[in-house]
Amino acid sequence: MNTFFMAFWLASWLGLGAIHPMPKYGVKVTRDKTTDFTRLKTYSWTTGWSVYDKEVDQQIVAAVDRGLAAAGLTKLDHDTGDVIVRYASLRRTDVDLHSKISPVTQMRREYDVGTLVVLLLDPGNEQELWRGRADMPLAADRSALFAQVDRAISKMFSKYPSHRRR
Repeated sequence: MNTFFMAFWLASWLGLGAIHPMPKYGVKVTRDKTTDFTRLKTYSWTTGWSVYDKEVDQQIVAAVDRGLAAAGLTKLDHDTGDVIVRYASLRRTDVDLHSKISPVTQMRREYDVGTLVVLLLDPGNEQELWRGRADMPLAADRSALFAQVDRAISKMFSKYPSHRRR
């Protein structure tokens, strides 16, 4: 009987890896299949869930502006463009379930992770037309973080439909 319970417990414990896999980091892009992206020429910004740090916020907005310009869109400051742009960010702490438990803290390794979502919305009904999402462990160094943000947004817009360089 004890052998049965031990085998059941071991099988259950080994199965937890399948139930709770490590998070996937990287960039993912989705788009509305019915939208003709070649007809989109202009964009304007609206508010979202911005990062608290103003320097990082400015870095994100500038990187998105560069990505949209590379895709052939022109920014409008006062009028509503063909699309509305919004970004949202989230910061969380992930735990490395495969790391050893520290004898000092009795905890596993933790690290900061950021999620950045850039949305292009229809100005009439705010229907989502395009979404770029980046999930990544965050660099501790500020300049490395800025480079990380630039790379993630650049990768998002490299997947923009009808992508064209000026």
